[in-house]
Amino acid sequence: MQNFKHHIPTKVYFGQGALSNLQEALAPYGKKLLLAYGGGSVKKSGLYDEIMTVLRQEAYEVTELSGIDPNPRIESVEEGVRLCREKNIEVILAVGGGSTIDCAKAVAAGVFYEGDLWDMVSQGGSRGPFLPLAAVLTLSATGSEFDPMAVISNLKTREKKGARFDYPAVSICDPSLSFTVPPLQTASGSADIMSHIMEDYFAREMDCDFSEELAETILRSVMKNCPVALKEPDNYQARANLMLNSSLACSGIPSYGKDFSGWAVHAMEHELSAFYDITHGVGLAILTPRWLRHILAKDPSITPRLVRFAEKVFGLSGDDKNLLARQGIDALEAYFVSTGLPMGLEDLGIGREHFEDMAEHVCRSGRLARAYVPLGKEDVIAIFEACLSAPA
Repeated sequence: MQNFKHHIPTKVYFGQGALSNLQEALAPYGKKLLLAYGGGSVKKSGLYDEIMTVLRQEAYEVTELSGIDPNPRIESVEEGVRLCREKNIEVILAVGGGSTIDCAKAVAAGVFYEGDLWDMVSQGGSRGPFLPLAAVLTLSATGSEFDPMAVISNLKTREKKGARFDYPAVSICDPSLSFTVPPLQTASGSADIMSHIMEDYFAREMDCDFSEELAETILRSVMKNCPVALKEPDNYQARANLMLNSSLACSGIPSYGKDFSGWAVHAMEHELSAFYDITHGVGLAILTPRWLRHILAKDPSITPRLVRFAEKVFGLSGDDKNLLARQGIDALEAYFVSTGLPMGLEDLGIGREHFEDMAEHVCRSGRLARAYVPLGKEDVIAIFEACLSAPA
C-alpha cells in the first residue's frame, strides 16, 4: 500500500429536497452570480425557474452562461471568463451534469489567468486563485461535483484535455433531479462511473483492502441500480445510489493506497471525443473490455487481478484462472450491451482513418508508458481496431 494525502473541501447537501439549501449554500459568496447551464433540459424540467425564483427573492444579480455542450468547449470557457470580468462576478452557480460543472471550474480559474485560456487547460490547469463555485447536480456520471478536475475540448485542434482547478465550494445533489435523464445518458453516465473505479482498480497493488472492497461495492451497486433506473426513471433509491456512486467514484477515495495507474482508457477516449465529439461514457464502455483483453494478452501476470474482478464483481468461479479472467471481461461487456449502449465504433460512424493520428497523439505525453500495463502506439491502434465492430 502506497502513502497518500487527500483533502476534499466540498460541502455536500445530498438527498431529496436538497435544493432548499441553495440560499444557505450561496450566502457566503456575494450577490453577483454567473448561472452556467447547458441545453434546454434545465428549463424543460422546471429546475431553471425554481432556481431563478430563489435568486430573485434573494436579490442576486444574475448573468447567464448557457448552451454549454456535453463535451464542454474552450469557447464556452472564454465566454464565461469574458462575462465574469465584465460583470464583476463574485460566485458561479453551475446547474447540470459534469460538463457544465467542468466548464464552470475552468471559468472560475480563467478569470484570474493572464494569457490564452487553452494554454491554461493544456498546461494542466491552475492552482488559483479561483472564483467560488456552487454546483446543482442533475446527472450521475463524472463526479465533477466532488473533485477538482475538468475536461475541456478544443475542436479546432482536435484535443480534449483534463486539467486540475479547484473543488466546488458546495454541491447540491438531489437524486430526484436526475429523474428526467434519458436512457442513453443514464447508461453512459453509469459507464463513466464504472470507468472511474476501474481506472484505479486495475493496478499493481492488491493489498489495499479498503480501496479494493469499496471499488467492488460501487461497481456492483452501479450494475444493480442502472437497470432499475432505465426501467423506472423515477425510482428514487436507484437514482440516489447512482448519484452517491458517482460522487465517490472520482473522489480519490477508492484509490487510497494505490499508485497512479495511467487512466489509459480515459486517455484513449479523449482522443475519440476530440476527433468525433462522441458521448464520453459510450466511448469508455466500448474501449474498456477491448483494453482489458489486450493488456491481459500482453501481460498475463495481471491474471490474478482479472480473476479477483470476475469473482468479486460478477460472482464467477472456476478452477481455470486464465479462463475465469477472460470470463470476467466478457461479463463486463455483456453488462454494457444489456444497458443499450452502442458497443462498436462503426455504430457511431467512426472508421479507422484517424487511428494512427490518435494513437500517436495519446502516446506523445508519455502517460501511457506509465500505465498499469504500458502501452505504445501500436498497442493503442490495436485496441481501436478491436473496437470497430460491436460484439456478435
